[in-house]
Amino acid sequence: MNLDLAILIQVAIGVAILYAIKKALELPLWVLKNSIAGAIMLYIFNLFGFFTLKVTFVHCLIVGVLGIPGLIGLIIYFYQIVPEVGSLL
Repeated sequence: MNLDLAILIQVAIGVAILYAIKKALELPLWVLKNSIAGAIMLYIFNLFGFFTLKVTFVHCLIVGVLGIPGLIGLIIYFYQIVPEVGSLL
């Protein structure tokens, strides 16, 4: 009876460790996936848009995580709030 309880505790600890490892590996993959999606969105926007934005990792991350509102936010930031920077892009 004592041995069964020890095995049960060890299995529970092992499952908890595997779950923690899985969660720790999901975040970097999620960031990478969204950054690639943001880069694609910025590239398409630069092909068909009236404005041009640099395709940097930070811009890709903003657009990848926030989507269209992030893209609109970047446009407003670079062409309305800080227009001298927008003209250099």
